Amino acid sequence: MGTVFSFDLRDPVTPPVRRALKEAVAWLHHVDEVFSTYRPGSVISRLDRAEPVPERYAPEVAEVFALCEEVAHTTGGWFSHTPGGRLDPSGMVKGWAIEKASRMLYEAGAHNTSVNGGGDVQLRGEAAPGTPWRIGIAHPTRPGELAAVVTGRDLAVATSGTAERGAHILDPHTREPATALASLTLTGRGLTRTDAYATAAFAMGAGARDWVEALDGHEGLGITTAGETWRTPGFPWATGAGP
Repeated sequence: MGTVFSFDLRDPVTPPVRRALKEAVAWLHHVDEVFSTYRPGSVISRLDRAEPVPERYAPEVAEVFALCEEVAHTTGGWFSHTPGGRLDPSGMVKGWAIEKASRMLYEAGAHNTSVNGGGDVQLRGEAAPGTPWRIGIAHPTRPGELAAVVTGRDLAVATSGTAERGAHILDPHTREPATALASLTLTGRGLTRTDAYATAAFAMGAGARDWVEALDGHEGLGITTAGETWRTPGFPWATGAGP
């Protein structure tokens, strides 16, 4: 998926948890092999070329495509798994894969964990008894600075922006790079939809704030390319650590 993943476990690493961690790592490698648009031999690349793929992959692909259709509907078409005219469900796959890896750990007994994939994070439980997790959001135009620090328990945090990969998110209506925002961070309960919604909201540009404010169960922080910052009233940032 073209990024780095990390696991932070705050519970004792029992044998079941250790096995689940190995399974979670294997799962992420599997997802990369199936859905990576960087691999010409991946299932998704073969489907894009209208080539046959093994039937055993059909349930996973069908699940991701169904989620893409759901989010496309919810966002009024601002999310697309063919944003540039080619098959590319990357905006859905990473959050979906991370949330499932997090669930594997939880079901094995690790109830206080952070699974981070390139800055998109699924948090469970707490960082320590009585202490919420703290996640720094990099400022998109000021290298080395934080735009905000998100705090919370059982929380998903997803950021779409230009800081790491430039203007890579496309407006699905024009198929041109979205350039109104430099960064858009969303918080929610599960990373599958939170990450996909962040991608869609970033593509919306100037319309993102009103849409996020009306989105149940999610909060947002946006930074425009002009340097202006906005956040929704319930955005869970640490006092004195953000806009």
